[in-house]
Amino acid sequence: MNYFRLYKTLKNRFSNSICLLLTLVLFSVNVFSQVEFPQQPIKLILPFPTGSGTDGSARVLASTISSTTGYTIIVENKVGANGFMAAEFVAKSKPDGYSLLLTSNTHIANKFLYKKLPYEPIQDFKSITLLKEAPLVLVVGPNSPFANFADLNKKVKQSPGVVSFASGNSSSRVAAELYSLTMGSKMLYVPYKGNPNAISDLIAGRVDILFADTSSVMSLVKSGQLRALATTGMSRLANLKEVPTSAELGFPQVNFGSWLALLAPSKTSNAITDKLNAIFNTALQSESVKKNFALNEAEPKGSTPSELDVFLSAELIKWSDIITKAGIQAE
Repeated sequence: MNYFRLYKTLKNRFSNSICLLLTLVLFSVNVFSQVEFPQQPIKLILPFPTGSGTDGSARVLASTISSTTGYTIIVENKVGANGFMAAEFVAKSKPDGYSLLLTSNTHIANKFLYKKLPYEPIQDFKSITLLKEAPLVLVVGPNSPFANFADLNKKVKQSPGVVSFASGNSSSRVAAELYSLTMGSKMLYVPYKGNPNAISDLIAGRVDILFADTSSVMSLVKSGQLRALATTGMSRLANLKEVPTSAELGFPQVNFGSWLALLAPSKTSNAITDKLNAIFNTALQSESVKKNFALNEAEPKGSTPSELDVFLSAELIKWSDIITKAGIQAE
């Protein structure tokens, strides 16, 4: 027997088999990588409760995307631990684009309000798009003794620690603390897990004032269940033209609002975040979303991931400065 010839034959056959196997593997990987995203429901994880302004915005976006694209978008509220629970859940989720964090400026502010976060607000996430921006509204209950901003100022000045302010998120707290600092007189801080509970107590008269995002209170102001004393933007709101701005009232420092952004786990691929960016930015231009946002004096934004990176970096500096000026100590 010619052992040398047999060896060469087996070697060639083995090599050809390996080549065929490698070709099949590479083909499979290529086909897999080209599978269209998404192939399953996308979850929007919110750190705020059902009925909050953020929840309402998320559900309008989810409904619009589902009806126009056929993709299933699920809104999931993970409330607790000052928003840490939702953010940490997404940060540690599989970076496949199916678990996203829909959050507000609270996400950045928390870095300076709490000594220990179980995640990094920027490094542990990947930007998708900036969804909207809106001012805050200073509201009181229907039976509040404060008929206007001047009445509130007088009471805060004369009775330190007596006027109570509700806080359903970081922006509501910081706005009230800045106002208090400007007045040179303390108010009583009453924290809530979200704005819906804070608003219920405000209407019932159990707490005095609340700085809230427009989407949480606009319909209640229009129906007379709440009264608006001021807004925090530079110009008056189209739907509340009779309500003066904080700048008009001599408080230009209290000039900031809220925003919503969409984030993914940090290791999510560019291909997936780019697809998500296109899906959500298209929804922001739909008439249904524009109409809903306009009713709540919110401006649909839409950005590239890199533009959101720049925005969040600027917000990090901004909120550090605001919280320092307000004299708030990290918990």
